[in-house]
Amino acid sequence: MAPRETQVGAVTFRREFATLAYAFCPPSVSRVARRSQVKWTLEATLIFTRSRRGTVKGQGETAPAPSRMLARKLLFTLVAVAIIVTGSELADYLVEIVLFPSLHGGYLPLATFAIATLVGAPILYYLISQRIDIERIKEELAEGIAYKERAVIEIQARSREAERARADAEAALERLRESESLYRLLADNSTDVITLWSPDGQRIYTSPSAQRAYGYSNAELLAMTSSAHLHPDDHAHILSVIQSMTPDDGPRTAECRATRKDGVEEWVEITVKKLMDQGVLSSTRLITARKRLEDELICALDEAKAALAVKADFLANMTHELRTPLNAIVGFSGLLKRSTTLAPADAHKIELISDASETLLQVVNDVLDFSKLEAGAFEFDQHPFDPRGLAESTLALLADQASAKDLTLRVSAKGSEGPLLGDVARLRQVLLNFASNAIKFTPCGTIDILVSQQGDGKARRLRIEVSDSGIGIRADQKAHIFERFTQADASVSRQYGGTGLGLAICKRIIEALGGQIGVESIVGVGSTFWFELSLPTAQELSPHEVAAAPSAAISPALRLLVVDDNAVNRELICGLLAPFELDIATAEDGVAAIEAVSRAPFDVILMDVQMPKMDGLTATRRIRSELDGHASQIPIIAMTANVLPGQVARCLEAGMDDHLGKPINPHELLHALDRWSAGRPQAAGSQAPAPRV
Repeated sequence: MAPRETQVGAVTFRREFATLAYAFCPPSVSRVARRSQVKWTLEATLIFTRSRRGTVKGQGETAPAPSRMLARKLLFTLVAVAIIVTGSELADYLVEIVLFPSLHGGYLPLATFAIATLVGAPILYYLISQRIDIERIKEELAEGIAYKERAVIEIQARSREAERARADAEAALERLRESESLYRLLADNSTDVITLWSPDGQRIYTSPSAQRAYGYSNAELLAMTSSAHLHPDDHAHILSVIQSMTPDDGPRTAECRATRKDGVEEWVEITVKKLMDQGVLSSTRLITARKRLEDELICALDEAKAALAVKADFLANMTHELRTPLNAIVGFSGLLKRSTTLAPADAHKIELISDASETLLQVVNDVLDFSKLEAGAFEFDQHPFDPRGLAESTLALLADQASAKDLTLRVSAKGSEGPLLGDVARLRQVLLNFASNAIKFTPCGTIDILVSQQGDGKARRLRIEVSDSGIGIRADQKAHIFERFTQADASVSRQYGGTGLGLAICKRIIEALGGQIGVESIVGVGSTFWFELSLPTAQELSPHEVAAAPSAAISPALRLLVVDDNAVNRELICGLLAPFELDIATAEDGVAAIEAVSRAPFDVILMDVQMPKMDGLTATRRIRSELDGHASQIPIIAMTANVLPGQVARCLEAGMDDHLGKPINPHELLHALDRWSAGRPQAAGSQAPAPRV
């Protein structure tokens, strides 16, 4: 093929490739992008054309050189000439010798050879050259078509990739726009001020909310230093917090004061995060309203604490003032009840007075117990006890009340048996409340106490039920029966009395011990009050639980000093102890008590707390510190209407050994004297149990 024809073919081929490339560009692609695609296609076509001239399809071999092509043509020409010459010689021989021997001229092989060679060689060379060139052009055309097909496929693939890349780029750009829009929406509408700081402390970005918070525009804030609107006393603290942080640290929060553009001072909460480039990202929130609320809450808390202190003082004073006269009423009415010289009518009146005073004392005790439970000042003391023995001793205390109404009291037990470890006094208080209520609301019939224990090993589940055949409780009232100041209805309070605190106290006690409490009742049939709790088992009962009631036969040799500013109380103690013919001395205040102890030896001192001239706490401290020998070791028992836990603790801290609350219970008084009498064997080597509040 001629060089010009080859060039024209290449140009035509490139033009076709360019047309294909332009046609395969999507309509959405811009004109500039299409031109780029066509330019790329033309460059690829040129590369292809050059490579086509020097390579063969599927091989890395180079095309034949011109000398080799010439040698090939000459070789084929020589072979063809040899065949033609041989054929000419054979034909001449047949004609001249075999077929027409009569012809003149004869057989001339050299002439035939020369003629055939001179005539056939150029013609054959031309024909063979044309044939070889045609085959070569044919191969090149086939190869070009193949390359063209591959180029079309490549262009299509590149176009699809470009389309996918364009779609991905547009999607990413759209997501970026949406994300930027969301962040902008958050930044523009957030009440917090978001600020980006450079490592040298300059503002790079501040959210628009800064203008609402501080009154400054963004341009004004960007031109201000970090300390421009912060309080001078707080700027150093915030700066130290930031300087102490590292990029690995989490966000830190600090509170400080900032000044608005109008001069108003605001409290703000700043949360800062150190970035990897040592810059800082901060979020600032106005907390002036919160700080104001905190101050109000602190003031309210202080006021509440002050109110609680006033309440505690009021409760302490009221219980003291109530218990002091009740001490005389309960004590002397009890002495008169045991008198055998009264007429029946007088004895009945005294009994009414005694019952009324006991009721009033129970009200005072309920109010005091509930106040202690609300304040969390209720103390629990665990001792080994026998659950069935607890039930029997509780009913024994109520035997007279049950007998007066002709009620039958019964105790039964089931399940496991054995001593448990718990607060006997508090459980007795709950059980006594259940049983006394059962007697109060049962006109006739029986009162049953069922004691059951379940489980073995280190702990048992104790359940005690008190059942009666009384008036019962309506279903709508059972849900509120354990609430304070709650009774079945107003008629119950009018007919039976009571404050409605007893069951509320029982519920608080049982729940404080980790147990449950409840009631089952049918109107007109009766009620069953129960409680259950898990208690550890005990190896054996404590000595004061095993032994019978302590003997009241106190030795007449006991020398007792009674210190009380109230003459009625001194007379009452002397009256209660008169059957024992003790040697009793009295003193009206702490000064007189110290003088009496310094003059004569005593075995036990009963000391009031609130007295004129010198109170009992001061007198006790001086006896312990200033007197020598036996006088400084005399057992001192507080005998006071101050029965709150803190008051009892102050008595023991002052050096007193025990505590008796007023009104004085004769049995508790005798037990205390028995424990602390110097003449008793156990008093010399044992210590009395801690006083019970």
